[in-house]
Amino acid sequence: MISAPCRNLPWRADSITQDKLKVMQRHGVTRISVNPQTMHQKTLDLIGRRHSVRQVVDTFHMARKAGFDNINMDIILGLPGETEEDVRSTIEQLLVLAPDSLTVHSLAVKRASALGKWIEENGVTAYNNTEKTMQIAALGAQSMGMSPYYLYRQKNMSGNFENVGYCTEGKYGIYNILIMEEKQTIVALGAGSITKKVTRRTAADGSADTLIERCENVKEVAQYIERIEEMVERKRGLFRD
Repeated sequence: MISAPCRNLPWRADSITQDKLKVMQRHGVTRISVNPQTMHQKTLDLIGRRHSVRQVVDTFHMARKAGFDNINMDIILGLPGETEEDVRSTIEQLLVLAPDSLTVHSLAVKRASALGKWIEENGVTAYNNTEKTMQIAALGAQSMGMSPYYLYRQKNMSGNFENVGYCTEGKYGIYNILIMEEKQTIVALGAGSITKKVTRRTAADGSADTLIERCENVKEVAQYIERIEEMVERKRGLFRD
């Protein structure tokens, strides 16, 4: 499984079109993510997401109709103002869509992020992931025929929980496994993405070590478009030898 080709693309629902789906299929993309984060419009508006719940549903059906049979969806637990019932409602709406995998994130607020600044300015402290909401998500994934296959932690996670990936049989997000294990070279495209070159070296005495080299793209989309040739040349330089 680990050595299989991995062509995965995450998308916001408001950025997906039929033409883009056709291009992805033409270039061998096998797994896409249609990421709602939550299925409650009030929360999406609060955290500054520009897509609507309706767009998530319509985009998911568009991707299915286009022939994609490996669709992931991401949700975030611990979003400001969301209750256990809100999480349960999100899971119930995803059950109807029946994605092939589900990634459950525990909210991690970065101080410099728009959400972090909004929380600081408005004094909102009522955001916290709980054991109960994690259980609601886990049981929902189980109801969709999924099992957990990877997890990881990051700084400032609400409730000190993990991010957990669930999937149906054979629909693993291979990229997610590879990025955690750091055992295979990964070429990433798009603003803010990081390409990683992994080289295994064996010394004369038989000992071995691994060299990991990274190539980061600029984060701002406008700069990425303007400097695309520079981004391409960076990758060429990384893999030239």
